[in-house]
Amino acid sequence: MASSVIEDDTPFGLEDAPTRSLNMIEAINDALDIMMSRDPSVIIMGEDVGFFGGVFRCTAGLQEKYGKTRVFDTPINECGIIGAAVGMGAYGLRPVPEIQFADYIYPGLDQLISEAARLRYRSAGEFIAPLTVRSPFGGGIFGGQTHSQSPEALFTHVSGLKTVIPSTPHDAKGLLIAAIEDDDPVIFFEPKRIYNGPFDGYYDKPVQPWKKFPQSKVPEGYYSIPLGKARKVRDGEAMTILAYGTMVHVVEAVAREKGIDADILDLRTLVPLDIEAIEESVEKTGRCLIVHEATRTSGFGAELSALVTERCFYHLEAPVERVTGFDTPYPHSLEWAFFPGPIRIGEAMDKILEA
Repeated sequence: MASSVIEDDTPFGLEDAPTRSLNMIEAINDALDIMMSRDPSVIIMGEDVGFFGGVFRCTAGLQEKYGKTRVFDTPINECGIIGAAVGMGAYGLRPVPEIQFADYIYPGLDQLISEAARLRYRSAGEFIAPLTVRSPFGGGIFGGQTHSQSPEALFTHVSGLKTVIPSTPHDAKGLLIAAIEDDDPVIFFEPKRIYNGPFDGYYDKPVQPWKKFPQSKVPEGYYSIPLGKARKVRDGEAMTILAYGTMVHVVEAVAREKGIDADILDLRTLVPLDIEAIEESVEKTGRCLIVHEATRTSGFGAELSALVTERCFYHLEAPVERVTGFDTPYPHSLEWAFFPGPIRIGEAMDKILEA
């Protein structure tokens, strides 16, 4: 089976391009800036995205540069934000609406599911909905139950939507550009715990800024990373670990500390999913651990577990294991008990190897 894993992340033709060390916020801002300069149909809308530059400053400076007709603030009305973006897309624009926190995306579900995801099909291809919905998601910042949720599995269930989750500044820029250029609606979740630096799961340690890590090296100018292609984080033989977003850095740190020769895949996009890369890795290692921050029941890890079992059953040497959040609201005072940290991940690794 030919591998579809991208092990060398340097975009083709940019091997010698100059780079800058950016955090994820700056990389996202750079992607938006580039796409707005290349395509006048790209517009940005959302709560506080204009003059204020967004609650995390991902859109800082863009209204001043491109004007209030292309970067503008909206009322606190997620249903209206998404609904207006669907109409804009149908009329030829490429809107990039921001939902300030993923926890607040639910009022827009009807517009996303019943309108955006279905528009191409119900119009027999006459209309499309090329919108990219950006939203910070996940915990690890003491945001409590209303600023920490990971609702990605809801969107992976909807045919017609694509779901993208970067884990590095380099990927954030390339994937966001690809999402904006895509003619289908894309949900682009940004792991806010790693906006400013990767996270190894030890909340009592100081944040290490992205500039200390090679993944912060972002090529200048335009480049895109194709949706549906996983990234090989670490090559190994002992087990396959499937993760995305913040969890990529946590599992990598745990494997390194325990000395486990793990084959780690950063999925990057959940839909479309790079199932070929997953199959190749599991067939090589015979063991599979799946880690995500979202609640366990019907989380995307359940789909991954089913796919691995269906496609790689005769290669498995141990049952597939999952480490996830619990089936509770995200607790404020017990955040680090809920968060899939090094202890729970390490125990799951030991269980797989001992089976």
